[in-house]
Amino acid sequence: MASVGALRFLLCLALCLCNFLPSCQGSSSSHWHENKYPFIRNASSFSSPSISTTTSNNVYDYIILGGGTAGCPLAATLSQNYSVLVLERGGVPFTNPNVSFLENFHITLADISPTSASQYFISTDGVYNSRARVLGGGSSINAGFYTRANPSFIEKVGWDAKLVNQSYPWVENQIVHRPKFSPYQRAVRDSLLDSGVSPFNGFTYDHLYGTKVGGTIFDRFGRRHTAAELLASGNHEKLTVLVYATVQKIVFDTKGKKPKAVGVIFQDKNGRQHEAILANDRHSEVIMSTGAIGTPQLLMLSGIGPKEELQKLNIPVVLDNQFVGKGMVDNPMNTMFVPSKRPVHQSLIETVGITRMGVYIEASSGFSQSNDSIHCHHGIMSAEIGQLSTIPPKQRSPEAVQEFIKNKRDLPIEAFKGGFILSKVANPWSVGELKLVNTNVNDNPAVTFNYFSHPYDLKRCVEGIRLAIKVVQSKHFTNYTLCDKKTAEELLNLTVKANVNFIPKNVKDTKSLKQFCKDTVITIWHYHGGCHVGKVVNPEYMVLGVDRLRVVDGSTFDESPGTNPQATVMMMGRYMGLKILRDRLGKLAGI
Repeated sequence: MASVGALRFLLCLALCLCNFLPSCQGSSSSHWHENKYPFIRNASSFSSPSISTTTSNNVYDYIILGGGTAGCPLAATLSQNYSVLVLERGGVPFTNPNVSFLENFHITLADISPTSASQYFISTDGVYNSRARVLGGGSSINAGFYTRANPSFIEKVGWDAKLVNQSYPWVENQIVHRPKFSPYQRAVRDSLLDSGVSPFNGFTYDHLYGTKVGGTIFDRFGRRHTAAELLASGNHEKLTVLVYATVQKIVFDTKGKKPKAVGVIFQDKNGRQHEAILANDRHSEVIMSTGAIGTPQLLMLSGIGPKEELQKLNIPVVLDNQFVGKGMVDNPMNTMFVPSKRPVHQSLIETVGITRMGVYIEASSGFSQSNDSIHCHHGIMSAEIGQLSTIPPKQRSPEAVQEFIKNKRDLPIEAFKGGFILSKVANPWSVGELKLVNTNVNDNPAVTFNYFSHPYDLKRCVEGIRLAIKVVQSKHFTNYTLCDKKTAEELLNLTVKANVNFIPKNVKDTKSLKQFCKDTVITIWHYHGGCHVGKVVNPEYMVLGVDRLRVVDGSTFDESPGTNPQATVMMMGRYMGLKILRDRLGKLAGI
């Protein structure tokens, strides 16, 4: 969404904790729209003509579905020359302290209320996950790490390297910062180097083998700067952004040789439906930037997808495409808890070890020791979370959860100190799919990732865990945590008993690293696929078989770029905006 960064969140009991959490969206009466963002307003204020009586008034050259990590820079760029409407189902991030401040990062992810900026879902594999529901998309709820894609990724997807290298700095100059670099992250850096993940490449946005410090969208005061802030560089006269605008479906004209997108139907937060209409120009487009979950879901709800699946739900078929929703991939991650006798300051991802075996090592710290965490929020970053793991999922009743909460409040604060080492498998070979479960766009589709179904992924996970153990056992870590060096089995035991997912545990088998990988797999929110190039879209990301419909988001990716996709997804929005302007205006675009 992403955004996807690394840190975990939900435990099964978080499903009943929304009453403990503060409201997640900003008040609609706030004055955020009056100064820097005068073009943002609530969808309920929208007045739309009928699609059947289109006039030149209140129509748009581009309608962008999703004001997320790609949608915001795309809208800002296109609005330099053309009228743009952005439809975002969530609210604004600017007035939401849980989104805006690093110290509250975990609270938004634990909030499962209907107004949360984070919409949780559980894959059919039994792994907790989350998708953004807020302007700025995944950049509003992620761990903030900013690092560019490997140059081979840019070459593989066929992007113009010169235009790419113009687009990254456009993002970086507006919202990216150098991290403060906490003592915990310094211990990670030194331990990675001691463990052979070299050379040290210093602070850089580039994807380089070895250990490095990357960028962050959190400034030195711990305030988040999301993709939504990129909208400020758009043309305020030509840009309209509607929040709380949930797109129901894309509208097509099917009278010609090919279906043609002519507009969209969306709903405001009062339940009233509206129609947004494209200008009557062959260059006008509906552009989908609703993410790897939202884009294939919305395509199918609009009638583009596997015919037999659409007919089961009585969705009129606009175009039969068997590949929509196929090829879904998530980068599997496993974590290792690092206890500490020293107070640990909060830090998100700053340091990364990039290995040639296709494993990335990162770290976070301090998010399980705040008063809020101890008394309310139960994410997998809490040291004591194994208390429910002995209860089968179907027996985790509200009474059992309440007993867990009571016991947690009686725990000493020392149980919450420490941090985590994160091991992620890059470019997994295990592939899944997405299917609709109903026709309600607000409900999550059924998503299967098939973690570790390919043995190569499991092999790399084992190598990653071995490396993570070496990092934690390094003298740099033991000196920092003031803890004695723990054996590999002791370190694994701290995590394997934790209830991090709904996958049945083998808590007595803590010597098999393969079993540890399977038992403790979680997401890092870097899921992608579902609308692959050559199968659902062409190399220009136009949807195959229809006119005036394009996809610009991570659903088109075969792999997640770099150690974190958000930099490349934001760059993609800027890049595609520039490319569309150049293709449409030629030299007049000035690009």
